[in-house]
Amino acid sequence: MMAALRALPLLALAAALAVVLSGFGTRFGLWDYRMGFQVLRWGTLAALAVAAVSVLALLVPTSRRARATALTIALVVAGAAAAFPLYLLQGARKVPPINDISTDTANPPAFVAILPLRATAPVPAAYPGAATASAQRAGYPDIRPLVLGEPPAVTYRAALATARNLHWDIVAADPASGRIEATDTTPWFGFRDDIVIRITPVDAGSRVDMRSVSRVGKSDLGVNARRIRDFLGRLAR
Repeated sequence: MMAALRALPLLALAAALAVVLSGFGTRFGLWDYRMGFQVLRWGTLAALAVAAVSVLALLVPTSRRARATALTIALVVAGAAAAFPLYLLQGARKVPPINDISTDTANPPAFVAILPLRATAPVPAAYPGAATASAQRAGYPDIRPLVLGEPPAVTYRAALATARNLHWDIVAADPASGRIEATDTTPWFGFRDDIVIRITPVDAGSRVDMRSVSRVGKSDLGVNARRIRDFLGRLAR
């Protein structure tokens, strides 16, 4: 029994490594994202099991006296390993299960230069339609076009500079049509999300529309909406 308790810190560390490597292994090509999700799932379950056993052992006076430090370390490491995936899961339940977000759902900005890059992507480049638009309005009612007082040429230059400051990979920049296409890569799993920005004249200023779309998956955990909010907020400032 005591030997099993001594192993708990190592098991907690192994579970934590599985959680961390689930994403970075996908990012650096050790496996595809489906395998990464499986590693994440089993790593999280293992961390929860280690944490539960550690708590139970700490409640037993004999094991607590003999292995208090090891059990506490195992509980802290396993709890930390499970906390982030559970946080993501909780967040996923609060957002609509969509992965194509646009400030204009009636006439979404269309990809042009990025289309070849998405040729094998499971998520199509074409806008999904009314169901996605309805889900977006319910989940992200604040996602809307940005209207600025500057002329389109000035807004275009500012938008391009903002995209570069965010370290997006600029795929196309066409000032004549007011279109910018770019790709952003998420830091953990390395998912590539594609972005198209459309700038058009309106009254004495310009209107900025933006669309951000995942290449894989069904739910983006709110990433595309956050990207649009961040970009338009920076541009407005």
